[in-house]
Amino acid sequence: MLKKFGLVAMMVGLLVVLTGCFDVDQPINENSEGFWDSYLVYPLSWVIIYFADLFNDDFGLSIVVVTILLRLLILPLMIKQTKSAKAMQAIQPEMVKLREKYSAKDQKTQQKLQQEMMAMFQEKGVNPLAGCLPLLIQMPILLAFYHAIMRTEEIGGHHFLWFALDQPDPYFILPVVAGITTFIQQKMMMVPDNPQMKILLYMMPIMICAFAIFFPTALTLYWVVGNIFMIVQTYFITGPNVGKSNVAEASSGGKKK
Repeated sequence: MLKKFGLVAMMVGLLVVLTGCFDVDQPINENSEGFWDSYLVYPLSWVIIYFADLFNDDFGLSIVVVTILLRLLILPLMIKQTKSAKAMQAIQPEMVKLREKYSAKDQKTQQKLQQEMMAMFQEKGVNPLAGCLPLLIQMPILLAFYHAIMRTEEIGGHHFLWFALDQPDPYFILPVVAGITTFIQQKMMMVPDNPQMKILLYMMPIMICAFAIFFPTALTLYWVVGNIFMIVQTYFITGPNVGKSNVAEASSGGKKK
């Protein structure tokens, strides 16, 4: 029923589990071996240190810059995700009509519903799974960034604003901001009158906030900056109420007929 929520929850849970499957106590440096350390964690650690040196040992500002660079790197995929969400929202009224038409729960009717849905997706050129790809790509980056923060010894002892970068926020301010920005980002992308998305709208920020309470603030800072980047991106690409005008037009068009 809640496939999208289940998928996101599974991936976030997998992220938390994976953070414990690697040796985060070992410092990362140029002598670290293995594909994960050599090609993902160490390059991110090196970039963090590089920009921190440019900013007079300000590792917090360095993390902000690296976060923006990472977001720019995956920007084409994120734009594709945003446009895919807009396309899905535009055909939402037609999807509702199909569900009403094939409301019976027997196997034959549900198979017919799936066939009609797939035919509509092909006709409209919409890929319902396109929005998951950027999230799948972002996960190893987030995990590698987590390790780069945890295993870069140079970050230890440095502060940014009111918090120590290698410790959780003692005042819980940044986790709350992470939850709020996650909510705003999802609200801008939410399909109107979709109960599944409404559940995800509230559950995902709570999960992010809960995890951020225990994460180093450097990682939470990455998440907050990434969320703000996505909010701005969504606003300029699709507007603050993505898909709502299309849904309204489609609904009014259906009434005229």
